[in-house]
Amino acid sequence: MSSLEQRCVNTIRTLSMDAVQKANSGHPGMPMGMADVAFVLWNDFLKHNPANPNWANRDRFILSAGHGSMLLYSLLHLTGYELPLDEIKKFRQWGSKTPGHPEFGHTPGVETTTGPLGQGFATGVGMAIAEKHLASKVNTPLNKLIDHIVYAIVSDGDLMEGISHEAASLAGHLQLDNLIYLYDDNKITIDGSTDLAFTENVRARFEAYGWYTDWVDGHDREAIRTAISKAQNQNKPSLIACRTHIGYGSPAKQDTSASHGSPLGEEEIKKTKTVYGVDPDATFSIDPDVLAHFRSAVNRGRDQENNWIKSLDRLKSESPDKYQHVEACLNRTLDREILNQLPYFEANEKGMATRKASGMVLDAIASKIPGIMGGSADLGGSNLTEFKGHTVFNSENRAGTYIHYGVREHAMGAIMNGLALHGTVRPFGGTFLVFADYCKPAIRLAALMKQPAIYVFTHDSIGLGEDGPTHQPIEHLASLRSIPNLVVLRPADANETAIAWKLALERMDGPTALVLTRQNLPEIARTAANARELTARGAYILADSGSDIPDAIILSTGSEVSIGYMAWKKLTESGKSVRLVSMPSWELFDQQDPAYREAVLPKSVTKRVAIEAAATFGWHKYVGLEGKVIGLDHYGESAPYETLYQQFGLTVEAIVEALV
Repeated sequence: MSSLEQRCVNTIRTLSMDAVQKANSGHPGMPMGMADVAFVLWNDFLKHNPANPNWANRDRFILSAGHGSMLLYSLLHLTGYELPLDEIKKFRQWGSKTPGHPEFGHTPGVETTTGPLGQGFATGVGMAIAEKHLASKVNTPLNKLIDHIVYAIVSDGDLMEGISHEAASLAGHLQLDNLIYLYDDNKITIDGSTDLAFTENVRARFEAYGWYTDWVDGHDREAIRTAISKAQNQNKPSLIACRTHIGYGSPAKQDTSASHGSPLGEEEIKKTKTVYGVDPDATFSIDPDVLAHFRSAVNRGRDQENNWIKSLDRLKSESPDKYQHVEACLNRTLDREILNQLPYFEANEKGMATRKASGMVLDAIASKIPGIMGGSADLGGSNLTEFKGHTVFNSENRAGTYIHYGVREHAMGAIMNGLALHGTVRPFGGTFLVFADYCKPAIRLAALMKQPAIYVFTHDSIGLGEDGPTHQPIEHLASLRSIPNLVVLRPADANETAIAWKLALERMDGPTALVLTRQNLPEIARTAANARELTARGAYILADSGSDIPDAIILSTGSEVSIGYMAWKKLTESGKSVRLVSMPSWELFDQQDPAYREAVLPKSVTKRVAIEAAATFGWHKYVGLEGKVIGLDHYGESAPYETLYQQFGLTVEAIVEALV
């Protein structure tokens, strides 16, 4: 068996070397160094079904060190996932299932998109929270329906990135004992030895965070088995430092940065294969008995899932309520009746802040949505995300539906991705819009992975006033709007806010950002012509002069819609034919059919002005070269918001002047 094991491990290495060499691009050293660790994990511990990569109770495996993607692709092919050898041979090529870094939804068996280091580390924390939460809701003393573990391989780079510090601290605080990370301690980065910049005591750091830690020789498979077994029996998350040799076996490139991010070269590969005791001239070679051993995972996984299905059936008869809950979470069922309970807001000149309206929407419906988990980066009382009926998720209460992330915006974003990727949670998280920059890498990955994370960004402009320019977002709307597959909604009043939440909850193919005010906004009078449901179209005619083709158009979003309305009223009273368009979402408007877009913004009307308390970047797409944009292409000041709007020219007078 030991000889067969060694050949299995060496096959992972040779497939990885050959694929990188054929592509003339990639990272062979990490797969070569971590092959022993990965083999033990996948052969002895990982609960998974290659025939059904989406089985709900599978263990999750994350390759946070995504540059070593050929390690994962080799394992997926060898254990029987739908990833044929031809795809391994097409590594990093157009149209292949083996891109340079693992991509969720693209390659069967890939649990999350990893590339930016640290993201996989933090995303795994979200998956572990989701497992604990669902288990607390549906398990019984005699039926442990949900009991999977989140494993990850993490690198020196992952542990250097700041997001891993944030996520590790929270994971330790929450005592997530279903989290086991294997640290590839190879002491090499692209620049050279990690001693150039990374000399801390990693184990001591993680122990301070509240983790269990261990150290093993990453090429001693029995020691690795023992270490993982110990980690499975801790009451806290685990980090196992695996001392490995990058580029293991390469006579010239082992333990050097030369094996990190470049092919070894054909001659060096032949020499390395000779060290392994395999045919140096054979490429992409897999011995039949090696493949048979790996493919035993197929029958094992099928049996594990079949036993789980029996447990699910037993739960259905023993505890119908728990069964209904797990089914609703697995299917992400959203009862239409819940969305019919969205509060409606009557016209009101005083109005309310859209952050308050958002809180009222959550109070009305959040606790009724199966699998909902909200949270905030230490600003729950400001962004009003703490909904009625919630309890706090913590080490004592796994059934809690609210997460206190602490001041950790970046980790919050990635953890939300993990919650969504788990497939059973509908996550939302809040912070100030100015801190969207801290979340952006995770938002980008949510958009890339088509995951329905919901961001509640409050204090959305100079309208927050006295906190000053450090907290007044100027360029953030343009930045968020530039992310493909992110829907940004900046509602003008409470009713638009209610529909914005409806749209966010219904959207399952990407993230949504709700951009909300601190200051009160008037509640707009509604009729059939400007019904709040039109928010779903991204832009709509809020007020018109009665002409199908007006002489001029005012466009605005959020808090500036009320300014636009006053300007519209003043202009129409003076006999001007003017249209006011509320445009809460550029993305949704762009998705409408050409006829609707033309009806709202006729091409023949070139006299247009847009007003938004943010950078003007991007607005000329809608106002045209002849149109004008009233905005802020500079930073704010510390003063009451009424003063700021007046001083910076975000006024009725400015709109009127632009259109006369």
